[in-house]
Amino acid sequence: MDLNAKIEKLLAGRWIAGAYIEDAIHETKKFNNLKVTAILNYLGEDFKDIENVKKSTNIYLKLIDDIKKYKLKAQISLKPTQLGLLINQKVLIQNYLKIVSNASKANIFVWLDMENSQYVDDTIKLYYKGMKYKNVGICIQSYLKRSFNDIKHIVSKQGIIRLVKGAYTEPENIAYKTRDEVTKNYVKLMKYLFINSDKFLIASHDLNMINYAESLQKKYKRDISYAMLKGIRNKYLIKLAKNNKTRVYIPFGTTWIAYSFRRLKEAGHLKLILRSLFENQKI
Repeated sequence: MDLNAKIEKLLAGRWIAGAYIEDAIHETKKFNNLKVTAILNYLGEDFKDIENVKKSTNIYLKLIDDIKKYKLKAQISLKPTQLGLLINQKVLIQNYLKIVSNASKANIFVWLDMENSQYVDDTIKLYYKGMKYKNVGICIQSYLKRSFNDIKHIVSKQGIIRLVKGAYTEPENIAYKTRDEVTKNYVKLMKYLFINSDKFLIASHDLNMINYAESLQKKYKRDISYAMLKGIRNKYLIKLAKNNKTRVYIPFGTTWIAYSFRRLKEAGHLKLILRSLFENQKI
């Protein structure tokens, strides 16, 4: 086995369910047995040809059918550039609403992932178009300086937010660059959600953030859940699931390289992520 194959096997087993929907279903069942709900994402982004967009859309529709078929506790998460954002708005909106509509009928929640900064406005606009279905949420990244205003606007429309720190490389004029700055803004955004929003998701591997969120929850009594990536502190997530709603983000697909290296570069988490490669994370 060459070096690339060894790396692929290591990463696929740690952070990624595998190449196929069946792999994602298998991982979901394992986490469901431990009271953890899955958030499933088909890997791939920046699609510029219609065939990849059609394939991506059909995979999500098949995933919805399988979640319903196997009675799984699972949500799905989409990237706008998977659904036609780089082709045209009509294609994007049609594919998104088709997925959301089908998911709504199956009582499955749909998240919109947030990609890099140039797509934020389009992603939020797309999210608003699907809000009539009620089963939709959107990811907001605390490393972007604009995120406080975005959250205020989304919350004013009763939107549901998944709060993350963010993993894309952005210029200093629009993004916080140090771990302390990103964390400080995460706390600011999280506080705003507890005060002003009824339902949201805290996505973090930072135990200080989770402990602080739990203390805020005692005061505000919100409908919140906690999420982590597959393969990172999942034993802690399972322990958290005993008294809280929990989610594990499970990617699947063959285009694992960009996703894996973005995780490795994620602000403030390099040591944690590298450590996860060598810890016993079996569940």
